[in-house]
Amino acid sequence: MPTVYRFDGLRVVIYPNDHRPAHVHVLGQGGEAVFVLNCPDGPPELRELFGFGRAEVARIRATLADALPRICAEWKVIHGPY
Repeated sequence: MPTVYRFDGLRVVIYPNDHRPAHVHVLGQGGEAVFVLNCPDGPPELRELFGFGRAEVARIRATLADALPRICAEWKVIHGPY
């Protein structure tokens, strides 16, 4: 499971055997959130949530939006077209 980005103790992961649409799993601090990226322009949308609070989800979404070009490029390397 390639970690493609890290921030504030969290890992952004893209699983090599995963499915479309382009999405990431954000793991850490006892939680996991799955965001559909809507590559290449975003915005990231929350799909699943376990263990993170509302404020944390908003912060994660904003961070993913800022890093979206890099993260979408990583998806494309691992899976090909979005």
